[in-house]
Amino acid sequence: METRKIGKSQLDASVLSMGSWAIGGGSWWGENDDEMSIKAIHKSLEYGVNWIDTAPVYGFGHSEEIVGKALKGKRDKAILSTKCGLQWYNKKGSKHFTRDGHEVYRDLSPEGIRRDLEYSLKRLDTDYIDVYYTHWQSAAPVFVPIEDTMNELMKMKKEGKIRAIGTSNVSLDNLKEYVKYGQLDVIQEKYSILDRRIEKELLPFCEKNGITLQTYSPIEQGLLTGKIKADYEIKPGEVRENKKWWLPENRKLAIEMLSKWTDLTEKYNCTLGNLVIKWTMLQSNNINVLCGARKIHQVEENVKAANIYLQASDIKRMTRDANEAISASNA
Repeated sequence: METRKIGKSQLDASVLSMGSWAIGGGSWWGENDDEMSIKAIHKSLEYGVNWIDTAPVYGFGHSEEIVGKALKGKRDKAILSTKCGLQWYNKKGSKHFTRDGHEVYRDLSPEGIRRDLEYSLKRLDTDYIDVYYTHWQSAAPVFVPIEDTMNELMKMKKEGKIRAIGTSNVSLDNLKEYVKYGQLDVIQEKYSILDRRIEKELLPFCEKNGITLQTYSPIEQGLLTGKIKADYEIKPGEVRENKKWWLPENRKLAIEMLSKWTDLTEKYNCTLGNLVIKWTMLQSNNINVLCGARKIHQVEENVKAANIYLQASDIKRMTRDANEAISASNA
């Protein structure tokens, strides 16, 4: 498995990482087999996928607990990332959303992120976090300056409780603030062949400043696997509800795009999901591709993408077809 340095840190991570949002279960993802999730994490490590990503809000602590159990006795084999700034412990901060009976608030105050870290360390059963992300940025009415947040993160790093600092769901102005007050090594943002928002400002900034961009949803939460049909019914409250490319009219465009690539799956002896994951990997040397999984076969499917050698002409063709779908969706 190819590895790439995480920002300017000393951490070497597999170019493909494993996301554990679905492992949290709940109304976002439905019932989950925890033992199977643990086996999936173990299988990832066996394949050389050493970066495991989670967050407190994924299943309201459940994902972290399962990841912690999976890494018991294997902690030194993994690069572990989790997040801070979304909490349901009290009503401090700015209201973000309500889910599964919990009111979730954005709180990036020094006290808040320190509390989040201690809770995460306990749930994950570890004494350090490799990459610690701010999950969502501070917002009115309870706004916390990035300087205050970053100062606390740098203290945590000096204490050895975290090894690298990351941020997620940011603007270019946010990024400029983060790098002003400390060493930012990675950001986590949505990116797929059909969602290229980050290419305009965020990716160029990361490349210029030596920051890794860990991309999530490369297969648009399953849509780009080619297994989803036009008549797929989205259940109320599930994670795909109201997402742009899951709207019926856009889903049709995506399915039409994928139908053009049958010859490519035959040429490379791979799946459509493999193709789009590999396409994402190849867009920049600063990119790390985060793929969600909670079953062994999903891990095995994702890993195949790393071993495909896409020709430049095919990359251009896929990009051209995606551009046409994007233009049609915006018409």
